[in-house]
This record gives sequence, C-alpha cells and structure tokens, in this order.
Amino acid sequence: MKILALSFSPREEGNTELLLERVLAGAGIRGAETELVRVADKNIKPCDACGACFRTGECLIRDDMQELGQKMLQADGIIFGSPVYFYNITAQGKIVIDRSIALSHQGKGLANKVGGVVVVGGSLGLVDAVKDLYFYIVIHQMIPANFVAAYGSNKGDVKRLQKCLKAAEELGIQAVKIAEKKFCYPEDIRAQHIGFGTHTW
Repeated sequence: MKILALSFSPREEGNTELLLERVLAGAGIRGAETELVRVADKNIKPCDACGACFRTGECLIRDDMQELGQKMLQADGIIFGSPVYFYNITAQGKIVIDRSIALSHQGKGLANKVGGVVVVGGSLGLVDAVKDLYFYIVIHQMIPANFVAAYGSNKGDVKRLQKCLKAAEELGIQAVKIAEKKFCYPEDIRAQHIGFGTHTW
C-alpha cells in the first residue's frame, strides 16, 4: 500500500507541507508506505497542447513529469496539497494537473486510486481550491477521500490548530482504509470519456 502526497507549495516546510506530513503519518499508522514530493523542487514545464499524448499515449515534453507521473501511477492513494494563491491552487499544482492528462493514455491512468485534498489559505479561496482539486479527482475517476482546509498565513500557523492536525492524520488513515476496499469502476464506465458539456468536434 503506497500513499503519495504532492505538495504544490513553493514554500519549503510551510503549512501545506506540515499538514501533508501529518496526513502521511496517519497513513503510516495503517501500515502504508508513504512519500512526500515537493513539486516546486521539480523541473516541470507547462503543457503546450501539442496533442501527442492523445495520438501516442506519451508526452513529448521530457522533464521531471515522467518520474512524477510514474509515482502517481504506482500509488494507491494520492493526497493533493496546495496553499491558496489568488483564490485558487498554485501554479505548481496547475502544471501537474495539466501535464497529467497524458497519464490517462497509459493503461488505466489514475482511475480507482484514492484522492484526498489539503488546502491552506489566509482568507478567501479555500472552497475554490478544494472544488478544483476534487473535480480533478472525479474527472480521473479516482475515489474521493476527505479534505482538510485550514486558515494560515505565516509559516507554522497550522501547528496551533490541533483539530486541524488531527483531521489531517485522520485523512491519512481514511485514505488507506478506502484503498484497502479496492473499489473499481466497472470497465464499461472506465472506458467512457467523462462528459463535461457539448463537445465542439
């Protein structure tokens, strides 16, 4: 059992990372292997919309997304963590979301993996960040776990939020429990493209 946490924060050891570490501690209580990846430490370029992944199943951009993508594919559960910048997730998070479309063309992609969310904001924007990350989870046919949303501006603010820290630990435990159920979307549903409105082609 492998639970992967992706930190979309450019701030090392910031509030998002502190909560993700607590999530992984909870997953470890259930015996899961855990790993935290700081996306800001990776060299990941934006998607250039070339469409190659639709034709060949592979992204033509060669950078650290290949390694990160394999970690995502190998994990049983992924916890996405982001601070709120301008009422939404960070640029680091959006790059991973856009580039991971190529994963959908490598076997089953992220389907049936557990997905959880951690967001931290100074004021407004928590709901928008949670919503967008959950939509990503659903569109990839992942199994949604809970979310943790915290208010914090300065480094270490979340250390004072004892209930929040406990909720983060419980999210890790929950992610493992859900993954242990081994829920799978029926093949005929997984083969269908998620509908999202009237197509233009």
